[in-house]
Amino acid sequence: MRKEWTRARILLIVVAVAFAFSLASCRDGGQTPEGADAQTPEISGGRTSVTAESPAAAGESREPGAAGSPAPGAGSPAPGAGSPAPGTSGQSPQTEGFVFTVENMPAIDGSTATIPLIEAVYSVLLGVPRSDAALMVNTSGTDNAYERLIWGGADILLVYAPSPSVFDSAKYGGVELEMAPIGRDGLVFLVNVANPVQSLTPSQLVMIYSGRIDNWSEVGGEDARIKAFQRPYRSGSQTMMDELVMKGVPMAEAEPGYVIGEMGGLIEEVAQFDNAQSAIGYNVYYFVSQMEMNENVRMLAVGGVAPSTQSISDGSYPFVSDFYAVIRTDAPEDSPERLIFNWIQSADGQALVRHEGYATAG
Repeated sequence: MRKEWTRARILLIVVAVAFAFSLASCRDGGQTPEGADAQTPEISGGRTSVTAESPAAAGESREPGAAGSPAPGAGSPAPGAGSPAPGTSGQSPQTEGFVFTVENMPAIDGSTATIPLIEAVYSVLLGVPRSDAALMVNTSGTDNAYERLIWGGADILLVYAPSPSVFDSAKYGGVELEMAPIGRDGLVFLVNVANPVQSLTPSQLVMIYSGRIDNWSEVGGEDARIKAFQRPYRSGSQTMMDELVMKGVPMAEAEPGYVIGEMGGLIEEVAQFDNAQSAIGYNVYYFVSQMEMNENVRMLAVGGVAPSTQSISDGSYPFVSDFYAVIRTDAPEDSPERLIFNWIQSADGQALVRHEGYATAG
C-alpha cells in the first residue's frame, strides 16, 4: 500500500513538471495561450500613408448652397461625404518630383472664407489628416494677408480681392504681385427670417446703403426703420460692396455700433430677435452658406436671382467676384510657393476647390 502511494506521488510530480515545461515553452516561443488577449504590435515611426478612404485628403464634401448646412467637420456629413479629395498623393503634374514636407511647406495666408481651402491644400500636399492641417492654418484676413505677403510673413495667399490701398503698399515696398483667379464668390445680403422681404433690386440696395431708403415699407416690407449694418474699410466683403454694388456711390455714414468687424459677428447681429424686422447686412456667400449659417438669417435674392454655387459660377447672380492665388512675381520658378500657385490653377487644384464647395468659373 505504501509502495503504491509512493508511485502515485512520483507520477503526480512528473505530470506537474511536464506541465510547467510546456507552459514555459509556450511563453518562450512567443505563442499566445488560447483565450489570452493578443498583444498590439509595436508600430514603427515614419510618415503616415493616406488611403483613398481617409478623410485626410481634404475633409468632408459639402453640399454647395445649402442654407443652414453645418460648419466643416460639424454635424452629419452632406451627400458625398467621405469621398476622397483629388491629389491625395501629395504630387501632381506640376509638382512631380517635389515632395512637400512640413519643413519646406510655404506659409499660406488668406481671407477668413478661404480657411477651409487652405486646410485642404495643407492636407492634400502634406498627406496629413484634416485635423492636423487645421492646426497649421493661420490667416490674418484679406488686406492684412496682402500686407504680410508684401512685407514678409507669408509666401502665398489664397485670398479675396484686395482694396486699392494694397497696391499702393506694394508700390511703396517695390513689390509686384502675381494674381491668378482660382474660384468665385458672391456678395450676399442678409435679413432676419421674420422679415417678409424676399428680394431686392441692385438699385434698391444702393439706395438703402446710401441712405435714400430708410424704411422697409418702401421696398415691400413692414413699416420699420432699416438698420443697415456694414463691414469695416479694407475687409474683403467691404471691398466687394464698394466695387460690385455701390460703384462709386458714397455709403451713408454708419450709426455707432453698426460697423461689424467680424464676419460671424455681422450674422449674429442680423439674427438677433430685436432686429427681426429691421436689420440688413452683407457677407460673402461661402462663409454664410458653408461656414457659419444661422437659422434665424435668410439670404435675399437680388433682382429675383437667389445666390447659390451655380448662380455664382455661371454669373447669373449679379454680385460676383473672383478670389485668387497670389505670390510675389520674384518667386523662383522652382520655389514651393510657385509650385502651389501653378498647381491650384491646374485640373487637380480646381477639382479641390470644387470639392470644398466653392464656385468656379463656368
